[in-house]
Amino acid sequence: MKVEIWSDIMCPFCYIGKRRFEAALQQFAHADKVEVIWRSFELDPNMQTRPGQTIHQLLAERKGVSEAEGRRMNDYMAGVAQEVGLRFDFERMQPVNTFKAHRFAHLAAAHGRQDAAEERLFAAYFTEGRNLDDAVTLQELGAELGLPAEAVPRMLASEAYAQEVRVDEYQARQIGVRGVPYFVFDDKYAVSGAQPAELFQEVLTKVWDERNPAPSPVTLAEGPACGLDGADC
Repeated sequence: MKVEIWSDIMCPFCYIGKRRFEAALQQFAHADKVEVIWRSFELDPNMQTRPGQTIHQLLAERKGVSEAEGRRMNDYMAGVAQEVGLRFDFERMQPVNTFKAHRFAHLAAAHGRQDAAEERLFAAYFTEGRNLDDAVTLQELGAELGLPAEAVPRMLASEAYAQEVRVDEYQARQIGVRGVPYFVFDDKYAVSGAQPAELFQEVLTKVWDERNPAPSPVTLAEGPACGLDGADC
């Protein structure tokens, strides 16, 4: 079974949705048969990395509210994250353009480390306050993931994996993705948003059952039976 997940590294619901989906997988009997593929989605492709800007200021600008109200909104989000075991440190978060981080995730995928890279990027952004638009930061994360030493600098010095990011985003537009996280199961069923783990379990089970229908019972012998043909019962 294939599950594709469109997400952006600076989307809090994407990290929360990841945890809820993982909780569903832990309860799914066929989790080892599920292939998870992460797809790139930029919430704001035109986002400018502005050193010193806080996430509270960014949210206030985007929502047209005061910085104090932005802080209250972020406090609420931190509480939601805590419910799934995540710690969001909004005081340290650095809002950035995430295009390089998405390219980094595709690079990691080429080395069989995509899911680990997504987790590391989320933690670096939401918990550690790392700048994911910074070359040194991405090189350090690449080393932690065991990527070849020259892989990240070579990627950043070129246009490597830029096309892969654009293809993911094109596919998102084609299937009508307007927000993330967005989960697509076997190119057939879609789940939008950080839904409860129970819903993900239901969809996983439904897709699995449709892929692997129970065999019809085989009649080995026939004898008297109750039925519509008027047999005595």
